[in-house]
Amino acid sequence: MKFLIIQANKKLSLLKKYMVIYQGRQGRTETGKKYKPHSKKKKARTGRPPISTIIERKLLKKQQVRGDNLKIKIKSIDEVNVLLKNKTYKKAKIIAFVDNKANPKLLKNKILTKGAIVETDLGDVKITSRPGQQPVLNGVLLEVKNE
Repeated sequence: MKFLIIQANKKLSLLKKYMVIYQGRQGRTETGKKYKPHSKKKKARTGRPPISTIIERKLLKKQQVRGDNLKIKIKSIDEVNVLLKNKTYKKAKIIAFVDNKANPKLLKNKILTKGAIVETDLGDVKITSRPGQQPVLNGVLLEVKNE
C-alpha cells in the first residue's frame, strides 16, 4: 500500500490510500482457506475504476489497453443517436435524466449506463450502448414528444 502525503502549513495530512484494482481470484475461500497461487500477479489482470458518464458537453477519455490498443470512453455527453420507428437514426439533444433501473445510486447521481432513460427533444429515449466502453451514445425512442 502506498500513501500520498502532502505538506500544508507544516502539517502532514493523509489524503488518499491507493491500492490496485485486481480482477484475479481472491486470496482466500469462503471458509478462510488460503489459495495456493499457480502464477504470479500479472499486469493484464489489473482493473480500472469505472467511468461515471454524466450529461454535460462532450468529453472523451482515451485509455491504452492490452495489445497497445486504445479504448475510448465517454466521460460526459449531451447528445444521443436515436433509433426512430422507421429504422433511421437522428441525433437528439439530451434535456434531462429520467430513470436508471440498474442501481438507485446511479439514479441519484444521474450517471448514464446501458438501460438508462433520458428525456430528449424527440421524446424519452432508452440508452442501448455502453458509454463506459464505447465512444458513441445510442438509444431507442420510447415515447414521441407531443408539442
